[in-house]
Amino acid sequence: MTLANPVFPAPDHDHRRCTADALAHAEAVCEQRAQKFTPIRRQVLGALLSSHRPLGAYEVIGELAKSMARPAPITVYRALDFLMANGLVHRIESRNAYLACAAHDHDATSAVAFLICERCGLVGEIPSASFAGDLNAAARASGFAPKLSVVEITGVCTHCQKTA
Repeated sequence: MTLANPVFPAPDHDHRRCTADALAHAEAVCEQRAQKFTPIRRQVLGALLSSHRPLGAYEVIGELAKSMARPAPITVYRALDFLMANGLVHRIESRNAYLACAAHDHDATSAVAFLICERCGLVGEIPSASFAGDLNAAARASGFAPKLSVVEITGVCTHCQKTA
């Protein structure tokens, strides 16, 4: 069963197409912004696209080391910074990990909330502009100057609920 616009991809979805679409989107974003989508940036994004689970920087290095010389951590961190700045990758704060962006209709400054499945480790993303705005307004009303708000919700994804 495939939903029209699933937050979590179906276990049997066409992952090769999913990855190809995300890489094509990244190329288009970089071209539109006159940014270089270098081979290492492509490879880091490809490693993150290998699953719909967040990976730590050293897990990314491990993925890359399967097909190339092991890159230096600073090289991977620089690529991750570039990908985040261009809205192609998110940082999952609670996991100290990175996730390839599944939605192509927002930029690096758009508010999203992460739905983290405690069973399978998949992470979905949903728009959160409305409640992020409310949170930031409440923070400002308290005299606080918010810079970054990250909403992460843990629970059980629809696929794991069905198999339980």
